[in-house]
Amino acid sequence: MEKYNNVMIKNVVKLCQIQAHHAILEVGFGPGLGLQEALKYLTDPRGRLFGLDVSEYMHEVARERLGPQLASGKVHLLQGRVECIPLPDHCIDGVFHSNCHLYWPDMATATAELLRVMRPGARMLATCDLGFLRRGVEQGFFKGVTVDPRPYMQALRAVGFLGVSMEDLMDEAKSFQVIYATSPPPSTTETQNS
Repeated sequence: MEKYNNVMIKNVVKLCQIQAHHAILEVGFGPGLGLQEALKYLTDPRGRLFGLDVSEYMHEVARERLGPQLASGKVHLLQGRVECIPLPDHCIDGVFHSNCHLYWPDMATATAELLRVMRPGARMLATCDLGFLRRGVEQGFFKGVTVDPRPYMQALRAVGFLGVSMEDLMDEAKSFQVIYATSPPPSTTETQNS
């Protein structure tokens, strides 16, 4: 499964346009593959990487994978749900995740919380493989999960994300989808007061 998801993870991290000094958040980091990939871009000492996952087991796996980076303070693992991200307002330059939005019970709160922690103009990207997910639903997996991306995209728009769109991509003969969204730029008043 790691190899299967790794294509999507590498692409979503690349599409995030991470700069060396950015603060980046991965939601639902699982075994830490996305965190490991994002670290390649965060070469400036100011660059920070945050991972949020509810699973203690995934925290253990990621801690093993990222031990030196955790010890140096470059990576911070946060345990919790996306509906209550333990980070201050407007501190994140980019957010990415893969498939985890399917499991968010309160989409409105989750998307509002993502927007809260993102800096103005920051990018949020999500990957999923709709073909794989639809086959899984047909075979009885993913019970109680909607694989339709439209409710997620509508929730992003409803809380104020801009440029919400979805694109079909292919890499290494694997097709998948990427959902894009951007936090609003600073308001004119905020810009004038800065």
